Amino acid sequence: MTVLVAGASGATGRLLVKQLLDRGIEVKVIVRDPERLPEFSTNKNLLSIITAGISEIDAAKLSQHLTGCDAVVSCLGHNLTWKGIYGHPQKLVTDATRRFCNAIKANNLEKPIKYILMNTSGNRNRDLTESISFGEKIVIGLIRLLLPPHRDNEMAADYLRTEIGQNNQNIEWVAVRPDSLVDEETVSNYEVHASPIRSAIFNAGQTSRINVGNLMAELITNDKTWKKWKGQMPVIYNAAAN
Repeated sequence: MTVLVAGASGATGRLLVKQLLDRGIEVKVIVRDPERLPEFSTNKNLLSIITAGISEIDAAKLSQHLTGCDAVVSCLGHNLTWKGIYGHPQKLVTDATRRFCNAIKANNLEKPIKYILMNTSGNRNRDLTESISFGEKIVIGLIRLLLPPHRDNEMAADYLRTEIGQNNQNIEWVAVRPDSLVDEETVSNYEVHASPIRSAIFNAGQTSRINVGNLMAELITNDKTWKKWKGQMPVIYNAAAN
């Protein structure tokens, strides 16, 4: 099995890559600066590094990089700086998702590739009836207006829902929605729900980045987990301490 990971040098992406390598899975990563990658201590021979920005790779080359891959994971996100939030590209995640999906379709594979998108609990799954309070609608509307990264996350998930859909012969997808991200050193107990069970604005929970990586690794390697969440936007929370 081979997995391509975008955003592998990020806080969550690097944790996913390590967990995949620990499982003996071949991993390709696309990074602009390889020096930002951590020194993976296990199975480094399984790691291939593609040094480039995703937007810099032409369509034919991107399709070539995807040859032999069974899954693609986007852990891309905007840097929390003024330039990262308000500078270009404002549709980083959406454009990357579109480019990856177009490249996958161009390869015309015999079986579909898994596409996993790291998203956010603040984005509703519009395929389901996910009701939120009037106050939350106002706040999310302001966030959408004032913070381009949130709008980008919404558009990326909507692209998968509406453009790829549920019956695409080349691509199957899952958009993983963590709540407020925190750092932990080890995988802990966590819960996965089809929709949020608490307000992402007024009563946010916590999700450790390493648990997000673990869920993504399970989606890739465990057929039962994939079949359960395929075409959905599961929300992941750290389990409450007893």
